Amino acid sequence: MLIDTHCHIHEADYSLNIAETLKHAHDQGVGRLICVGTSEESSRQAIAFAAEHDEAYASVGVHPHDSKDGYGVIESLVRAPKVVAVGEIGLDYFYTHSPREVQIQALEWQIDLALKNNLPVIFHIREAFDDFWPIFDNFTGIRGVLHSFTDNQVNLDAALERDLYIGVNGISTFTRDKTQQAVFASIPLNRLLFETDAPFLTPTPFRGRVNEPAFVKNIAEYHALMRGISLEEVATATTTNARAVFAL
Repeated sequence: MLIDTHCHIHEADYSLNIAETLKHAHDQGVGRLICVGTSEESSRQAIAFAAEHDEAYASVGVHPHDSKDGYGVIESLVRAPKVVAVGEIGLDYFYTHSPREVQIQALEWQIDLALKNNLPVIFHIREAFDDFWPIFDNFTGIRGVLHSFTDNQVNLDAALERDLYIGVNGISTFTRDKTQQAVFASIPLNRLLFETDAPFLTPTPFRGRVNEPAFVKNIAEYHALMRGISLEEVATATTTNARAVFAL
């Protein structure tokens, strides 16, 4: 079995038919998926979607882009049924849709909420690791994943030293950056998670199409080939990892 640890198919603007999308996932051996909130509305949609679909779980959080709009309501959502994480939360300095100081406040508050509720965290960190690591290190006992990791070996090593999991998606199948490819190849199998980020970041060979959880299998096949191991081995390892961090 494979698990899509990060998708957004629960949101109202997801353009594919949900019943067909879930059937495609099932047919490709994707047995679980996590619908990840990015705002109050998105988090509520994730909870509702998980309640309606056995294979789906929810994560609730306010994305750094949206942190300027407030984040306190997440406290009222975090104990809902099938919520398995807080996220996606973090820092995004590539875009500054929210001021940096507001992003930092939102990140710290939501990490504290996760710890109080014994939940892992799904982190979105983009061009902000210099600020992120000191914040992370101010807390004790954080569990979680760096979502859509595309950064350098230094920050990969820093993440592994802190026992974080590394979320890898379709980018890994189409990047032409050889340094980035080397970083992907160096992620230990016992720290690797697969995700689609659907509807975004569709992997090869489906570039140009709306992404969907079924395409986790293509990401897994790519990494199995890259590592010289079987699809079964990489599927077993990443599913074990996902179950461990998210208690699925």
